[in-house]
Amino acid sequence: MYAANRPARRLTAPLALALPVLFAGCSADPPAEPPPPPSAAPRPVGLDAARDELAALAAAAQDRHMVARYALVTDGAADRSILVTSANDGSWRVDVPGGALGGAADISLAATADGLFQCALPSAARPEPASCVRLGERDDTLPRRLDPRVQHPFTDWLDVLTDRRAPLSVSPATAPPGAIGSCYSVETTTASINPPLDVGIYCFDADGTPTAVRTAFGTLTLTAPPEPAPATVQLAGPVVEGEPLGPEPPPTDPAGTDPSDGDPGTSPDSSSPDAGTP
Repeated sequence: MYAANRPARRLTAPLALALPVLFAGCSADPPAEPPPPPSAAPRPVGLDAARDELAALAAAAQDRHMVARYALVTDGAADRSILVTSANDGSWRVDVPGGALGGAADISLAATADGLFQCALPSAARPEPASCVRLGERDDTLPRRLDPRVQHPFTDWLDVLTDRRAPLSVSPATAPPGAIGSCYSVETTTASINPPLDVGIYCFDADGTPTAVRTAFGTLTLTAPPEPAPATVQLAGPVVEGEPLGPEPPPTDPAGTDPSDGDPGTSPDSSSPDAGTP
């Protein structure tokens, strides 16, 4: 029995030596894969949703034609009532009490097929009939010194809010007191001397009606349901040659000045017996 089993032992010895090598090759860890290239951190889902919602509401506002009145609350100034007209043909007009001459003059800004206009409205500081001055083409940028800024949330800033490429950060926000609708906090993500819009809070109703805006110029709040839009806007008065009203207060004469009180620049009273006497 012992002799008969010897060949089997000679055959199993090489096999026993090969098995560890075979198993070692099978159990070796595969080479590690290179790490994936770093990628930008994903944006929170809520922020992307807020940006999409605001863009959709701003797009609806671009198609929202109406006549609406807003209360404007500004620090250091009396509350004012702003009238916004967005006509069916795309023309617009915004009446701004106290919009020029340091708040002493009322103005109207309007954009029609004929251009961009500033109209001076009758007021205590300017009792003359309304008249308008052409500032440029319809889509021209209003010079900053003439810009009351309250018209932008209803005009060109809507283009920025609908542009997903604009450098904006959007998040849900609490509505200002007295405002309704969905509100969003809008910040710019790049430093710029001329940002595409003013940062702040923008609120819209479900149909695209702007219901409130809070930015550096103050807070606008819708005060009544909008009325139907006209076919086109009408300028407040005839177009005349001249300069638009600026922001500086009108010059005032000193009250109670007596031209004969010896102030510099006054000439002596010719009725005085000393007139012309050296």
